[in-house]
Amino acid sequence: MSDRPELERSMGILGATGVGVGAIVGGGILALSGVAFAVTGPAAVLAFALNGLIALVTALSFAALATRFPESGGTYAFAKKVLSIEAAFVVGWVVWFASIVASTLYAFGFGAFVLIAIEDIATALGRPLPVWLDSRWTVVALALVAVLSYAIGLLRKATGGGHWVNVGKVVVFGVLVAVGLWKLFGTPPVTVAERLSPFFTAGTVGLIAAMGYTFIAWQGFDLIAAVGGEIRDPVRTIPRAMLSSLGIAMLIYLPLLLIIATVGVPEGHSVAELGAEEPAAVVAVAAENYLGGFGYWLVIVAGVLSMLSALQANLLAGSRVGMAMAHDRTLPDWIAFVSPTRRTPTAAVLTTAVLVAAVLLVVPDLAGIGAAASLVFLVTFAIAHRMSLLARRRGRARPGFSFPGLTLLARVGIVACVGLAVFEGITVPSAGLIAAAWLAVGAVLYVSALRRRARTVDAFRGALDADLVRLRGRSPRVLVPIANPANAEAMVGVANALAPPVVGRVTLLSVVIPPGPAADAPGSPSLVTAQAVLHQALTASFDREMAPEVLTTVSRDPWHEIVRVARLHRCESLLLGFSQITEDVMGSQVEKLIGRTPSDVVVLRAPKGWLLRDTRRVLVPVRGRHMHNELRARLLGSIWRLGSREISLLRVVPGSASELQCTQVRQALERTARDEVPYASSHLVTKSDDVVEAIVEHASEFDLLVLGLRRRAFGDVALRIAERTSCAIVMISRRER
Repeated sequence: MSDRPELERSMGILGATGVGVGAIVGGGILALSGVAFAVTGPAAVLAFALNGLIALVTALSFAALATRFPESGGTYAFAKKVLSIEAAFVVGWVVWFASIVASTLYAFGFGAFVLIAIEDIATALGRPLPVWLDSRWTVVALALVAVLSYAIGLLRKATGGGHWVNVGKVVVFGVLVAVGLWKLFGTPPVTVAERLSPFFTAGTVGLIAAMGYTFIAWQGFDLIAAVGGEIRDPVRTIPRAMLSSLGIAMLIYLPLLLIIATVGVPEGHSVAELGAEEPAAVVAVAAENYLGGFGYWLVIVAGVLSMLSALQANLLAGSRVGMAMAHDRTLPDWIAFVSPTRRTPTAAVLTTAVLVAAVLLVVPDLAGIGAAASLVFLVTFAIAHRMSLLARRRGRARPGFSFPGLTLLARVGIVACVGLAVFEGITVPSAGLIAAAWLAVGAVLYVSALRRRARTVDAFRGALDADLVRLRGRSPRVLVPIANPANAEAMVGVANALAPPVVGRVTLLSVVIPPGPAADAPGSPSLVTAQAVLHQALTASFDREMAPEVLTTVSRDPWHEIVRVARLHRCESLLLGFSQITEDVMGSQVEKLIGRTPSDVVVLRAPKGWLLRDTRRVLVPVRGRHMHNELRARLLGSIWRLGSREISLLRVVPGSASELQCTQVRQALERTARDEVPYASSHLVTKSDDVVEAIVEHASEFDLLVLGLRRRAFGDVALRIAERTSCAIVMISRRER
């Protein structure tokens, strides 16, 4: 069972490949080839080829991750599985930013190409454009029309439709390449050699510089992973789509660059000079040189179609990243809304489109944020390589894409992506500053508004999914001090729930008091008692196919010893059991222990014969505070993992509360349920001026009561509830962080 709003898996190999081709082919080579030729001359062909190899290596890591975790969200989804929720937010925040910026750049590029076409047509007709129309705001208006059109398309259909744009631009580029190769083969070899000489105009440094400037031209295969939750048969389709889109790009890019460097250069000029003179229009100028005016217009058409397809691909991927983050509460949860009729992420599409429009309207110079997006993509690619290594090492074998030598290639990819990112940061300092500013905004937003809910949702899912705990490299330990054989079986059952299967560890602790005055005190654990307790606990553990660790220590102060062991073994949880809870029992030592231990503390009061596995109805009173959300979500997720339970959340409001206040409380309670236990059976809001009486009255109908404790005080309310109820009680106290 999943609480995630599912998108329809409607995308096949052609649709998935179209996402990659739409983002990769066209925009990069049209915008960046001139810069590459200016920096390194004909060696720009080699720079693009080397970047293509790096992109291919990176695509292998992405394919391995995307087939292991075939869900929407791309790099963010991988980070959520392999890293912490905080690291996932950082990755998702910058990837979402990069998709928004890329969409902005391509929308603006579309407007620029359309305006160029309009100007040329007007000039040919002898009617030049008015000065007021030939401005940035005309380009922005055209860009906004494109963004709006594709946003509407993505609201109506998951993929947005419009595959004809991809087909059209590939056909146009195919014509440019085919005619160019025909011209190249008809050119004397001596002439070709002269135009390619010198091949390196700035040596190795120039080649590396050109690679740094142009790597972003290969970005786009990663967007296929971002829509992985909508791809049919993802294990087979995703790798093929990624490799196919890169293969199509290589078949277009490399021949076209060679053609530009040879037959596209006017007599008496070099391609380096052409790139320096016309950095943004070198492809158009070259096509005009070997195809005449027809070639020039082919490039204009290719530019318009390329910008449109790249805009659509980035809007699509950006909305899926935003939706995945919102589902995990690392963005506001309303962004995760999915249309019940069209199965499209309505809120995520609109939010992403609005942010793209805002950047278009507010930012006067897009070059700096474009460089920042390039830097961000390189960093996230390096992170993806690292995550593929971690997933292979930590996770169990499961169906997915694999490749001989993938580990070695991933390490090479890390070095290459980090190296290019460092170069980008040094050569374009504004890129690093913009990326840092966006991260700072995200950090403030996360800490102030998102962290609590994100951690709560993550805790619930981690309790349900042991593989998630394993992939993050965690092995949570539950410490269970046992002194009474009568409640050993109940304690083991709760400990088993708190420890994730396979990866979690349970340590049974028995503290023996050495001979002396303290050992003679009533209830002091003796060696004989310790042996009986451990025998009972181990028998119960083996019945549940558990293999706990057993630790027996000697100390004159059992409470101090429990704290020492919890600190020494870095226990995530500490489970204490009592047959009854009174002020004498809880008001001194347990309260001190709760204040001193670094672990989450769970206190169990279990009636005779009570077992967690037999529990069917669980009552969880909650207050407006958020002290225990994360721990409570982990506990409830652990209980749910053992089998479906009827879990009810209860909120007591004053008897004088109005209906409006009750409605607001009920809405808040439902929001809490969505975070802590999405499968909660009911949300109860009751009016009463006596909180204890209201809880006791409801508890009579349940098998288990879950209460939260203040960190440094046991609380009179908890004691009064414990004294007046007969059902099992679990009291929780979250450790300080």
